[in-house]
Amino acid sequence: MAVDALDAKILRLLLEQPRTSVREYARVLGIARGTLQARLDRLEREGVITGSGPRLSPGALGHPVLAFVHIEVTQGHLDTVAEALAEVPEIIEAFSITGGGDLMARVVARDAAHLEDVIQVLVQMPGVVRTRTEMVLRERVPYRVLPLVDSVGRAAQRGG
Repeated sequence: MAVDALDAKILRLLLEQPRTSVREYARVLGIARGTLQARLDRLEREGVITGSGPRLSPGALGHPVLAFVHIEVTQGHLDTVAEALAEVPEIIEAFSITGGGDLMARVVARDAAHLEDVIQVLVQMPGVVRTRTEMVLRERVPYRVLPLVDSVGRAAQRGG
């Protein structure tokens, strides 16, 4: 899957102006609406665009505490534990990892006591050996992909 310079411009617009219409994107880019729609369809089909819904703030939903929980799992139980993690609403992401643990979960909570309650749910799951928790003090670089899109677009313009 190659993202060319026009794809990068489209992605930049989607990130900067997510509520704009396809017609307006096409006008801004100076391309036909059909061309834009075909590119959007391809980018979705190839997994570059993975969603279009609003980004929500867990803090604004009453869960301002953020922590990363490293989870060590009994060998052979990774899928079972991952399925159990998906049932815990405070776990907003989970990844298989290398290093200190088998899984890393991004966990939100109302306060420190609620975070402890969530961790207690995790340690009681069959297949969980132990956990290690790191609480976030402050977000320094928010989730972003625009700098990456710009970098890929520049590389595509240079031809590599």
